[in-house]
Amino acid sequence: MSDRSAGLRLETISRSFSQGKDTLHVLNGAELSIEPGEIVALVGPSGAGKSTLLHIAGLLERPDQGEVWLGGEACGKLSEDRRTTLRRSHLGFVYQYHHLLPEFSALENVVLPQMIAGTSRKAAAERALELLERMGLAPRAEHRPGQLSGGEQQRVAICRALANAPKVLLADEPTGNLDPHTAEGVFRELISLVRSSGVAALIATHNPELAARMDRMVRLQDGVLLPV
Repeated sequence: MSDRSAGLRLETISRSFSQGKDTLHVLNGAELSIEPGEIVALVGPSGAGKSTLLHIAGLLERPDQGEVWLGGEACGKLSEDRRTTLRRSHLGFVYQYHHLLPEFSALENVVLPQMIAGTSRKAAAERALELLERMGLAPRAEHRPGQLSGGEQQRVAICRALANAPKVLLADEPTGNLDPHTAEGVFRELISLVRSSGVAALIATHNPELAARMDRMVRLQDGVLLPV
């Protein structure tokens, strides 16, 4: 795990939180390397620290110790401006809830992050429609989130996460709010899109059947990552 040019590399990540007089050690030297095109399942019990790990990997939090490498760049000592730029250009996020902007159409929700990153509206719309088509959502492109089913909303959220062609995709229970049948379809399309994009993906899930279909599993236990 010494290759720092991997899509995502976590080196000896530690993170603690104060709880009154006590200190809660959530991460204790967690290490992980994910190559471009590789999909890794992150499993572990609730409260183990999976979301904290994803926040650190996504440059939303800083670790107490350790280093996050994105595409060969060390991120620990970067300014907040640079970290924000990396989040926009290198990282895609999918959460359990879709967090789509309700006043905008599906197409516009996928266009906006591209325009924020500097893409022209025309190019952003072409890219958005291409992604929506691959998710089977072209006929729903002009619908607002409130007019879409839960599975459709989450598919749009996946398109949005991949719109800027990130190097790394981080997903926190991306099918957790869906019924089993819908979750299966969304997950299948997510994996297909990730594989064709060549992105390094870390996906937290409580679903053992979905986890088993990824390239490999790591379990967060006692603050460290263990192969499953």
